Amino acid sequence: MTLPNPVKPRRQPQLSAVHTHAAGIDIGAEWHVVAVPPVCDAEPVRSFQSFTGDLHRLADWLVACGVETVAMESTGVYWIPLYEILAARGLQVLLANARTVKHVPGRKTDVNDAQWLQQLHTYGLLRGSFHPPAEIAALRAYLRQRERLLDYAAQHVQHMQKALTQMNLKLQHVVSDITGQTGMQIIRAILAGTHDPQVLANFRDRRCKRSAADIAQALEGHYRPEHLFALQQAVALYDTYQTQIAACDQQIEAALAPLTAPEPPAEPLPPPTSKTRQKNTLAFDVRAALYGIVGVDLTQIHGLGSALALKLVAECGTDLSAWPTAKHFVSWLCLSPGNKISGGKLLSARTRRTSNRATSLLRLAAVTVGKTDSALGAFYRRLAMRVGKAKAITATARKLAMLFYNTLRHGRDYRDPGASAYENRHRERVLHHLERRARQLGYVLEPAPVAGVS
Repeated sequence: MTLPNPVKPRRQPQLSAVHTHAAGIDIGAEWHVVAVPPVCDAEPVRSFQSFTGDLHRLADWLVACGVETVAMESTGVYWIPLYEILAARGLQVLLANARTVKHVPGRKTDVNDAQWLQQLHTYGLLRGSFHPPAEIAALRAYLRQRERLLDYAAQHVQHMQKALTQMNLKLQHVVSDITGQTGMQIIRAILAGTHDPQVLANFRDRRCKRSAADIAQALEGHYRPEHLFALQQAVALYDTYQTQIAACDQQIEAALAPLTAPEPPAEPLPPPTSKTRQKNTLAFDVRAALYGIVGVDLTQIHGLGSALALKLVAECGTDLSAWPTAKHFVSWLCLSPGNKISGGKLLSARTRRTSNRATSLLRLAAVTVGKTDSALGAFYRRLAMRVGKAKAITATARKLAMLFYNTLRHGRDYRDPGASAYENRHRERVLHHLERRARQLGYVLEPAPVAGVS
């Protein structure tokens, strides 16, 4: 009797090293743990403090070990100084998202994390997060600082409203914005000692919709020293932040100068799609500056104002070659449907959660474009009625992202066909689908007779 040959176990393919001189760094607030290949140093894992001198010694040790590329996690803002120092030394730094890095099996320590990062990076199993060039990063930092200043100023506007309410001054009910020309003139006159309602009403701007009598009636208050003191401090702090915002605008304008192309675009700047001036806009012509940088007018896309388009450029950069196609760009923004599949069944198609600022900007633009008489606005309203506003915002933000990518990457000019053209095209698609279904069921779809015609 012949025994069957035993089945030989199939040999698993071995991973090949992609980066032979790679290092991994576990970032911390006080200590950074660095791991290099064992062949590079007798002590392949070392710890360095987060002081600047220690960071330079860390970089010296990596260069002495012959390390060419480094992987680290994006932990808070602690990685930024080390990233900049290593990049200045000529090392290729890969910033990995902590969500995509699996924890090392077994006991979790900083040393294990560093070695795990080094091992994953050696075999090319890590994907780097997008990090813009230095010029774009500086512009992004200025714009984010400006956003923080606007938030701080808004808090003191609330303090002003609270002090006015405590004195029973109903200024916010007769003036749409107390920080406008009418509101600030009245508030400064109150702080100067003028409490007569009729005199205060004379500070009304001629463009104000409410009459002087209505404003005077709203300014009959009960003035108390403690409330006037709170109002005075709130106004002083508000003015301070306005001064800082103006200084920030100057820095933003200076940061845009190196990005401007040496030769102006061949075509002149097209007329704006909207002439409404937004509140808290920058102190210079953002639209013309952007046109000189990218060579296309991004504001022709409905929903993308000049300030929002500048923020998108600051978050994504002017060169979108990091994303091969528009679908890659949309996936990076977490605006594409998910594909959670198990057993051949789609379990979930929900979009991933993200804290990407560009995604938040596009969602904000989607809400704005839903109120316009444009093709994108008609698309948003049709989806909102069918699947709800939340999904309509996501779908419209995805379309805006596609248009932004194609306009900036390929220089395609966007011309909105209008809401009526979109509705006609949608009606034709519905009719075509109904006619096809009728033919499949053995029927012929015919239009209904017009009433009154024999």
